[in-house]
Amino acid sequence: QVQLVESGGGLVQAGGSLRLSCAASGTIFSINAMGWYRQAPGKQRELVATITSSGSTDYADSVKGRFTLSRGNARYTVALEMNSLKPEDTAVYYCAAKAIPVRGMTVGDYWGQGTQVTVSA
Repeated sequence: QVQLVESGGGLVQAGGSLRLSCAASGTIFSINAMGWYRQAPGKQRELVATITSSGSTDYADSVKGRFTLSRGNARYTVALEMNSLKPEDTAVYYCAAKAIPVRGMTVGDYWGQGTQVTVSA
């Protein structure tokens, strides 16, 4: 019912910046929250940043002050501005949404396919 499409991944040098975008589509009744998670090789997936429908944001301590998650101008979109990137930021980044589809009207978690972010030293 809900699909997430990510864009903006790539290769960047340490200290550089990158912007990730995510757009949700489908027969959506509402989206309660959207955000980004990441998973580095050999590590568990971890929260990067989330934003609720009310606009409240939450960031992992490791990215706080460097990353900014905001709502996009288009409906059901978010953008993650990543600044002062570090090699340890290298991971596959996944867009996620907690959404209610029209059909079923049940809250569910939805995930994008992931996009690779590589930060070179």
